[in-house]
Amino acid sequence: MAWLSRWFGADEKQGEPRVGLFVDGPNVLRSEFDVDLDDVRKEVDKWGRLVMTRLYLDEHATPGLIQAAEARGFEVVITSGDVDVKLAVDATAASVDGEIDLLAIVSRDTDFKPTIESAGERGVETLAIAPGEHGRSDALRNAAQNATTLDE
Repeated sequence: MAWLSRWFGADEKQGEPRVGLFVDGPNVLRSEFDVDLDDVRKEVDKWGRLVMTRLYLDEHATPGLIQAAEARGFEVVITSGDVDVKLAVDATAASVDGEIDLLAIVSRDTDFKPTIESAGERGVETLAIAPGEHGRSDALRNAAQNATTLDE
């Protein structure tokens, strides 16, 4: 029967939770954290089926970074100025609209605490991912139902 799934385009993770991954690029893609986008995907892949994989960057992002992220399957969202508002609005919309079952936010910024709380109140499971032990936000970790650190 596995050939039927492949033939009709269904993947083997079809019954798993739909995961929306939102990465705060300027906040976590810093030399002090050495975050690898492949490692981020691998970590989130453990939690379910990725249906939304977005990396938020500001207008100062280099073309090389954008190209590398896209090559790793990320939808790159470029904003002018601070990315926090756009990421928070998009993540909240995905949670409210029922597009995802699990919201994963990669950041060390406590600004996303209300986004995580809002998703949880609507029955969406939440996951806070810190870029490193010294970059972990206790507020995000405590607001989310699940939390992990990339260097653990």
